[in-house]
Amino acid sequence: MGTSWSAQIVDPPARSESAIEAVLARVIDQMSNWEADSTISRFNRMAVGAWMPLPADMLTVLRAGLDMARLSGGAFDPAIGQLVDRWGFGPGLGPTAASVTALWTRIEVEGDRARRRADVALDFSGIAKGFAVDAAAAQLRAMGVANFLIEIGGELRGEGIKPDIQPWWVDVESPPDLAVPTLRIALCGQCVATSGDYRRFRLEDGARLSHSIDPATGAPIAPGVASVTVLHDSAMRADAWATAITVMGADRGMALATRHDLAARLVQRTGDGAQEYMTPALAAMLE
Repeated sequence: MGTSWSAQIVDPPARSESAIEAVLARVIDQMSNWEADSTISRFNRMAVGAWMPLPADMLTVLRAGLDMARLSGGAFDPAIGQLVDRWGFGPGLGPTAASVTALWTRIEVEGDRARRRADVALDFSGIAKGFAVDAAAAQLRAMGVANFLIEIGGELRGEGIKPDIQPWWVDVESPPDLAVPTLRIALCGQCVATSGDYRRFRLEDGARLSHSIDPATGAPIAPGVASVTVLHDSAMRADAWATAITVMGADRGMALATRHDLAARLVQRTGDGAQEYMTPALAAMLE
């Protein structure tokens, strides 16, 4: 996944670390575009129209991704792999001639199988990391662990409490180059995911190109949104919502988050610093 993970576990059973690593290896084996033999890479090489059985985890993420595409009006699109490649943020192993219109509608799922109805490529970079957090948490719970905090690349899930009977307090990640008030939250059966323009970008002719691709234009989003944080009971959903809101921008994105009663914060870059926006659901949690 190109990132690190950590876990704080109260009374960890034996083999906790290896159990988490096995979960992460499974996710990578199924959903990494950087692994030529992963399930997603093989799916993207299948002939257009050919059905392929998919393992349960990948089916879960694919179905959630398609659902998020519907909810966000296509701002989140799990089939933008060719666009990601086109702008230099993917492995660059396949064609990059994708059309720009509702790519996710070219993916069809039936039972435990799926197919591409056009030459598009799946890319789960905006949702798989969150799923991995949920999957690792589920593994710990299956091992009888009740109290833990797990983090993968800045996406977190907290369960239970710390040994001092305190909740898992975390400071939400903020853009490192902006003066933004610290947002401290307690994670107890909750997840938090943050999407930021400072994480992955590249410079082209002096311009800073974000890794967040707008499916409506087929290009990196315009500069402006510095970060989006979403709290949710699913890290997978929080991850995808943060991506969608980032793509939509402050006005449309926060309006969508408010309609869906999401606890979300957006930090917008301004000429003289930053502007912070919060949804009513997040503001209520902080009262």
